[in-house]
Amino acid sequence: MMASTGDERVVLDAFLDFHRAVLLGKLRGISDAEAARRLVPSATTLAGLVKHLTLVERNWFRCLLAPGPGDVYLTSEEDATASFALAEGDTIERLSAAYEAECARSREVAARFDLDHVVPHPQLGEVSLRWIMVHLIEETARHAGHADILRELTDGSTGAI
Repeated sequence: MMASTGDERVVLDAFLDFHRAVLLGKLRGISDAEAARRLVPSATTLAGLVKHLTLVERNWFRCLLAPGPGDVYLTSEEDATASFALAEGDTIERLSAAYEAECARSREVAARFDLDHVVPHPQLGEVSLRWIMVHLIEETARHAGHADILRELTDGSTGAI
């Protein structure tokens, strides 16, 4: 449920969670084959969008704000493009579970910091958690819009929910 009142943190969290849920909702009621089908000239698919946004969540929250051993913040265009590629066994169920788990980790990491918390960023110099939250809202909403179009092309289904 979207928070229409509340402090800045509550509103940012609610918008991000809303768009996360919209994205996952686009996978309900379709087959793995439909989710993996290319319907546009690019390699963008419904399943690929979820896989990509799982990497985006990990990259911005875990790798940037609270990196552990082996966590590397990815910056290349090749990494971004590869994050859409589906592998054998990338089912709706597995991709959705991985995305939900990464989103839960993102919430846990973000909750440890104030919105004004600043971290170094390899391309931007430094960013605040507030900036990261707004960027993730923008990135997730943008790809949820792509998912809207792909789902409509798949079976005619429309709507945010």
